Amino acid sequence: MQRQGHSITGGGEDGEERGEVFSPAAAREALRATVASWEGVTTHDHRFGGLEFRVGRRELGHIHGTFADLPFPRSVRDDLVAEGRARPHHVLPQSGWVTVPMRTAHEIANVIELFRQNYDRAFATMSARSET
Repeated sequence: MQRQGHSITGGGEDGEERGEVFSPAAAREALRATVASWEGVTTHDHRFGGLEFRVGRRELGHIHGTFADLPFPRSVRDDLVAEGRARPHHVLPQSGWVTVPMRTAHEIANVIELFRQNYDRAFATMSARSET
């Protein structure tokens, strides 16, 4: 994805454009293009607005404007919050859900990595079930 002559993941000395802020539409499209390209991922309108990503019936997470909400086991959620990669969910702060901003290339890359964690976990769970 290009914006003002820069790649969404290109730029600064460490390969991230931490300061460049993307429009909600550009952030959404960058995330959608990546996550929806993974095998088995489907997109749906989210019941509270936004765009939801699923593998089968399992929700990987959803996005609203400039932030994403993703479900994790509570222990993983606690680690993500402690590492500064996510905040407790804006509506359900005591749950395993997290809220993650996605305005800059660095934040968008973080959100994509978190969606990938959920994607890999979903496939690991499906594989374990098929072996039993």
